[in-house]
Amino acid sequence: MRPHLETLAVATPGPGLTDITREVADVVRASTIREGQVTLFIRHTSASLVIQENADPDVLHDLQTFFARIAPQTDTYRHATEGPDDMPAHIKSALTATSLTVPVSNGNMLLGTWQGIYVFEHRARQHTRSVVVQVVGA
Repeated sequence: MRPHLETLAVATPGPGLTDITREVADVVRASTIREGQVTLFIRHTSASLVIQENADPDVLHDLQTFFARIAPQTDTYRHATEGPDDMPAHIKSALTATSLTVPVSNGNMLLGTWQGIYVFEHRARQHTRSVVVQVVGA
């Protein structure tokens, strides 16, 4: 077993889902690891990682709408020093994932036909998010 580690800088345009599937696949290919797994970890508490459908953009829209409804921007949160969007972002991040693992076989991620890997930005403005990608295997 050997590891390969890279960090992606992902520019997000504001709230929503940014597809990073191709960038992660590039890291897997660069690792030359044929059999193993890739683990992703986002180094933030107000954005998250999700595997979601990549065929119908309505899925991504509906996810954003749902999360906005369950963690709205209001002035009722105790933590508000970083702005009204910060605490809702922490809640959304807590309900999703900060890390993901995907199997790798024949040098490719074994994602399903309609699956993509996304950074889910929960803050109201654009950010550059840091995603650590580690491929382990042989």
